[in-house]
Amino acid sequence: MNLFVTLKYLVALDDHRHFGRAALACHVTQPALSNAIRALEESFGTSIVKRGRNFAGFTAEGERVLVSARRILREHELLRQDLSSAAESPTGELLIGAVPTAMPIASRFVAMLQDRHPGIVPTLRSMSSVELETGLETLALDLALGYAERTDDSSAHRRVIVQYVEHYFLARRAEPGQPRRDSITWAEAAGLPLCLLTAEMHNRTIIDRAFATAGAKVRPAIESNSTVTLVLSVQTGRVSSVLPGSMLGQVLGQPDVEVLPLVEPRIEVPIAFLVHNLNPASRTLSAALEFAQDPQWLAHASAHSGIGAHAATVDPA
Repeated sequence: MNLFVTLKYLVALDDHRHFGRAALACHVTQPALSNAIRALEESFGTSIVKRGRNFAGFTAEGERVLVSARRILREHELLRQDLSSAAESPTGELLIGAVPTAMPIASRFVAMLQDRHPGIVPTLRSMSSVELETGLETLALDLALGYAERTDDSSAHRRVIVQYVEHYFLARRAEPGQPRRDSITWAEAAGLPLCLLTAEMHNRTIIDRAFATAGAKVRPAIESNSTVTLVLSVQTGRVSSVLPGSMLGQVLGQPDVEVLPLVEPRIEVPIAFLVHNLNPASRTLSAALEFAQDPQWLAHASAHSGIGAHAATVDPA
């Protein structure tokens, strides 16, 4: 039994919560993955995985093994990067998670980071705020891009590096003869058929709070946990949607879609990179944190966070 390989299988099973998907992620057959984990259980003399017709989670002992597995694999990766990387040429993996509404900015970040440091191999995943926080705690993630407002005294061990400020816009079908407007209030938007993210998403919490501040209640016509649905519902249906500025690039310039800043109140929410401050940073993470504070990158992120792009579309001159 190769211990490092088996520990990777165990971590993959935790990440995917499914034997078949974990095996695919590890590029092995499902029996090979299952047999390796059984061999690990035999070596420890205890059950690690709860088995039924489907994956049912980990036993209490399995949870302890999983924590150690992540730490062992992380230390192995730290050492590998330290031995294989030159001072100015970090080499290795970097696991980044981002809330769905921040994925356009996160995608720009990983592309520009990899261009600056070709030896870095980033993996970017779209995750909920809760999944980001759990991922940082369990070492499943190196870096997370999410809502700075979710940090509090209980997360004092997290470092927060603000990247840009999220603004909110209403996207709706542009009707012939519709008078041109500079903005729309949240109260007015509440009266439209809306496609919004589902209630468990933190973005939805912010939007509901804005509607409540405006003294309005909203019952969405469509709900989804996918930001793609927000955009396509506006483009192909008769609903409107509340979009963060980072997503405006997907709708601006389309003749049949109108985008209006939402006001009264005007909501501004900082989006930040979050990193576990208690763990030593790998070479790749150190390079990412340095780039995250680069003035040119911060200007680029701000320029694509919505306000600037919308202003340029409204007034190209």
